[in-house]
Amino acid sequence: MSQEIESRLPDLTHQFPELAALSGAVHGALRKSRVPQTTLTLMMLRAGQIVGSTYHTVQLTDRLRKLEETEERIVAVATWRDAPYFTDAERVALELAEAVFTHNPGGERVSDELFARAAVHYDDEELWTLTVALGHFSLFVPVALIGKPIPGRPPGKNYSKTLTAR
Repeated sequence: MSQEIESRLPDLTHQFPELAALSGAVHGALRKSRVPQTTLTLMMLRAGQIVGSTYHTVQLTDRLRKLEETEERIVAVATWRDAPYFTDAERVALELAEAVFTHNPGGERVSDELFARAAVHYDDEELWTLTVALGHFSLFVPVALIGKPIPGRPPGKNYSKTLTAR
């Protein structure tokens, strides 16, 4: 790149230190769940693509590589419906992410039919895990889109600006 990328805002944890603890607690709970980390990360990568967050798509792609996912599966997340690389359980998780993050002016986003298909692959606890993972992701969508943390940098090192008072 010809110039250094800068964030729009400073690191929010200086203003809201409790958010780091909250986020860490949610991450810890999700890591302990029976839903594979790969499935959760694939689902959140799809959500990041839908909301147009470069920060999240870079971060989640890196996480999938650390989980030793293949490049074919990573790049096929955007076209998962036609890609042969995903299990039925992963497909329904990706579909849930699309349903939650894609506007549907004609009706509810998560239909009873989609929920029933998800329930075939996931029990109540696992469905709550998928739901909480998407909710946690949702909390940080405005942070990524408005504050623009620097893609590819770890939390705490992904902001270039410092907090200023008026």
